[in-house]
Parts: sequence; structure tokens; C-alpha cells
Amino acid sequence: MARKKIENLSFEESLAELENIVQDLEQGELSLEDSMTLFERGLTLSQHNQEKLQGAEQQINILLEKNGKAQLESFVVDENNTSD
Repeated sequence: MARKKIENLSFEESLAELENIVQDLEQGELSLEDSMTLFERGLTLSQHNQEKLQGAEQQINILLEKNGKAQLESFVVDENNTSD
């Protein structure tokens, strides 16, 4: 089965493949060459996912700024408003 190019994978597809790679490597039944090839692909998948997450974080920050909610507001307790 041919693998998709990493840049064409969604975050979820990339994460699922990375999980499969980890399982394959943990079993320890692969040759050194196959293990190294999988390890290299796993590193690239991990980097791809990190970039996707950073992109999503940037989009969230932009949306928050556009809506004027980029700054956290302080919580102030009104001590004059007490019920006796």
C-alpha cells in the first residue's frame, strides 16, 4: 500500500500513522534498516503535526484579536456589593 505524502495528510491521518509507527517500532521485529526508515518518517510526521498545531494556534490568536478578546480581563470583586 502506497503511503500518502506527509504534506497531504490531515492532522488526524498523520497522528494515526505516527501511532502505528510507534507500535511497529515497539514490537522490535523490524530490521535495523526498516526501523530507521520508520523512525525517520515518524520524526517527519511529528514535525508535520507540530506545524499544524502551531498554525491552528495562530489562527485562534488572530480570531481572538479580531473579536477584541486577545487580552485576559482581571477579575475584580466588588466589595461594596455585599448582602447583609
